[in-house]
Amino acid sequence: MFPIRDNIPSRRPPLITLLLIIINSIIFFTLSSASYSTFAGFVYKYGLIPAKITKLVISGVPFSGSDLYPFITSMFLHGNTFHLISNMWILWLFGDNVEDRMGHIRFLIFYILSGVIAGVFHLVFNPISPVPVVGASGAIAGVMGAYFILFPSARIITLVPTFFLVPVFLPIHAVVYLFLWFLTQLYSGTVYSVIGGTTVGGIAWWAHIGGFISGVLLNRFFLRDRY
Repeated sequence: MFPIRDNIPSRRPPLITLLLIIINSIIFFTLSSASYSTFAGFVYKYGLIPAKITKLVISGVPFSGSDLYPFITSMFLHGNTFHLISNMWILWLFGDNVEDRMGHIRFLIFYILSGVIAGVFHLVFNPISPVPVVGASGAIAGVMGAYFILFPSARIITLVPTFFLVPVFLPIHAVVYLFLWFLTQLYSGTVYSVIGGTTVGGIAWWAHIGGFISGVLLNRFFLRDRY
């Protein structure tokens, strides 16, 4: 099921959401024009590699800034065009309303914090993975978790594939759509990943799970009208 739009208009321009989309797009298309070796080197330097962090923890070597910044830089990198477009579409769909409730600066802090927590979840459940993880999906999962709490009765117009190749568009309550999405991530993370394992199919399931949980639990601390 692919979400097309929701029925909740934002009251203010989603400036941070737009800025994040622009920054992610500029970085991706700049890197995609470089050579493969340059692109791969950038990903290995700025992507999150759990095995490197685990090695430091085991050896007792103090962390430096260069060891920790991949928790942030990785969320601004994407592996291919589909990865970028799908992430940015979901960010646009859910981000404007969440930003509306939080305000621009609070939303940016919330977004980055959700992405960092998502990275920590991935590290915990895949501690020896040598595969660099990139993508904004963990942070975006945090936005989805916040939307799940803040706009449960919103309707998500969803494209549902059929066996007859005829597109069907169904309005689904946000609380149902997002809960089903979370269950698919939890199922995939449980079935395909084990403690000490690696990502399967290039998808960091536990980053999605961690990001969503952080959005559900932390959104209330960032609302402009929480009092």
